[in-house]
Amino acid sequence: MSTTEKKQPSNSSRALLLVNPKARRGQEDLAAVRERLIQGGLSLLEPATESADFLTLIRRHREEVDRIIIGGGDGTIHSALTGLLKSKLPVGILPLGTANDLARTLMISADPVLACDTILQGETRSIDIGTVNEEPFFNVASIGLAAEVTRRLSRGTKTYWGVLAYAWAAMGAMLQGRSFSVEIRCNGKSLKTRTWQIAIGNGRYYGGGLTIHENASIDDGMLDLYSVEIQRRWQILPLIPALWRGTPDPVLPVRTMRGTEFEIRPLHRDRSIIADGEFVGSTPAVFKLIPQALTVYAKQTAE
Repeated sequence: MSTTEKKQPSNSSRALLLVNPKARRGQEDLAAVRERLIQGGLSLLEPATESADFLTLIRRHREEVDRIIIGGGDGTIHSALTGLLKSKLPVGILPLGTANDLARTLMISADPVLACDTILQGETRSIDIGTVNEEPFFNVASIGLAAEVTRRLSRGTKTYWGVLAYAWAAMGAMLQGRSFSVEIRCNGKSLKTRTWQIAIGNGRYYGGGLTIHENASIDDGMLDLYSVEIQRRWQILPLIPALWRGTPDPVLPVRTMRGTEFEIRPLHRDRSIIADGEFVGSTPAVFKLIPQALTVYAKQTAE
């Protein structure tokens, strides 16, 4: 259950504005964004983002502001997550990347100027954060095909093709990928299976609009797991509609589970782990949940 609060910015409200200039839309509408935020009553602190990473900038300036605004894609926001958690400040999101799955989960407008209005309206929402081997993530952490998809995605490809770049990379990953054997532990039970992809979601959307589960929510206190357990590559095709909608079907070879903690152990070689589109390590992996860990500007009825 989410916790919300509605508070309009006062004339003295000061925000740390951090924008990734290398994000797909990192150079778009910034003048309009600044104008809208200032007109809405915010004083902006904008340190140079080229000379320091976001974690350093948040640590350096968190005592000078009462909120943090991050402009970029899911990877940008993920890179700042540790600093955001430590700051204890409410966070505004300007979706300037390719997939923008966190913004989609929170139903924040894809238009950066309209996203400013969500921040200025002042309604906040406490959201859960997932961790994999103690590395925090917003949306989804994955093992298997997602790693190969991420390897195939270049900044240039995402900039040119947008969300379609994910579909193209996924096709190539399926043609060259291999299934692997794992042990999954959850709720005191253990099972061994062979899978192509395991995804564990804290949020609702990932991969440019895929749905982890139709009932998933970023503040429900639960993690959602799915495992793609097809026998042949072509069998992924009938799964695409279900994976897009997040609708489990007992007829389809997709295993789903819910819990607050999962442990994944490959039975042979270790596998790379992707969280919010970024490489964060390798298996074995322990996934946990931190309930209501971060306050963000978003409407309560976001999902």
